[in-house]
Amino acid sequence: MDRSPPETRTSRRRLRACHECDWLVALPPLHPGEKADCPRCDHTLASRHFRPAQRSMALALAALVTLALAISFPFVSFSVSGVGNRIELSQTATTLIGFDQPLVAIAVLLTIAVLPAVYLAGVIWLQFGLMRQAPLPASRSIARSLAHLHPWMMADVFIVGALVSLIKIAGMADIELGIAFWAFCAFALMLLFTTQSLDADWMWFSLAGEPLAPAGARTGEPASPQGLAGCATCGLVNRLDHRGQGRCRRCGESLHARLPHSLQRTWALLAAATVMYVPANLYPIMTTTSLGHASPSTIIGGVVELAQMGSWPVAAVIFMASVIVPVGKLVALAWLCLVVKRSDELNAATRTRLYRLTEFIGRWSMVDIFVVAILVALIRAGALMSITPGPAALAFGAVVISTMLAAMTFDPRLLWDPPLPRESRSASAVTGQGSPR
Repeated sequence: MDRSPPETRTSRRRLRACHECDWLVALPPLHPGEKADCPRCDHTLASRHFRPAQRSMALALAALVTLALAISFPFVSFSVSGVGNRIELSQTATTLIGFDQPLVAIAVLLTIAVLPAVYLAGVIWLQFGLMRQAPLPASRSIARSLAHLHPWMMADVFIVGALVSLIKIAGMADIELGIAFWAFCAFALMLLFTTQSLDADWMWFSLAGEPLAPAGARTGEPASPQGLAGCATCGLVNRLDHRGQGRCRRCGESLHARLPHSLQRTWALLAAATVMYVPANLYPIMTTTSLGHASPSTIIGGVVELAQMGSWPVAAVIFMASVIVPVGKLVALAWLCLVVKRSDELNAATRTRLYRLTEFIGRWSMVDIFVVAILVALIRAGALMSITPGPAALAFGAVVISTMLAAMTFDPRLLWDPPLPRESRSASAVTGQGSPR
């Protein structure tokens, strides 16, 4: 079964308001392999895939199978001087609980296994119903959840962390990769393909159709001055009330002309991340015990140690992920908050690209947390050699999550709003929004 694209099944104009610049456009007919980009900021509005339901369901099933294999078999083992240890994937999280790091353990388990499994199960549930041309119960709620789960799945980041961990101990012990390691690599790849194959525009049209566009909507203009807003979950353009608020007629998501108190929330999260970044670098992130001698290591100390061992590429990866990316994201988001009121269309496109970059790279800072989780679980040979987590692990995890949330709460549409008159800027600072709606 290959259901035709929604553009061929309706005579109405299908409008979309860009989530990054608020430009209102009419979607053109799309064929498999084509996509529609915003003419103002180049943000992708919709992508069409060939046989979208079958494609996503097949990939999701394959990903779940590989995840089951990754959980069921040994992940990696090491041996040194006749003493060794073998771990399973789940132990990278559960071992941390024994070292009084339950929050870090929960974060690791959620991001590498639980949330991806929930996401894949949701995709299978949705696509199975659409293939039967009879959506299953709770399909709309599940479809809404998929968009919110996507940023927090980090199987690909975990693979990088595993490779860094193995390189760090390769010179000190014999390493053997288990079936689960290769299965998890396949899982990370299948999960990536699944997220890219999901045709949200086709899925929502098949689930709930598409109500008529609001009367009087004018394309080629910003949506907000017209009292309109595009749903960030399903894409439908809706009419807002006099307060600039509303609820999507198709998926039920809350709508706002601009995210409420966007700048204040972003500033608060950036401040929290900055405060936590200090102990994350001052305190050790892990302590290595070798022949009874304990050697605590900070983030920067670990980078220096890798460089001294000759592992310059790995040291560069850790330095980029743990130092450059968090600091760069803090600086970039703070700068974007400061220039919002002085933006215009000439520089908004460049600033929007910077925002996209900060949103994309933030999750990769979790590499260091995954390195700690793997090494703590694996290197368990008593006084001969063992690794324990340090207090900086929790602080650095808080930095990563805070900066990710800061990027989510920042509304890039503010960058495209006309500059306010000088006398109005103080009032705008109170609301965290741009021009009056």
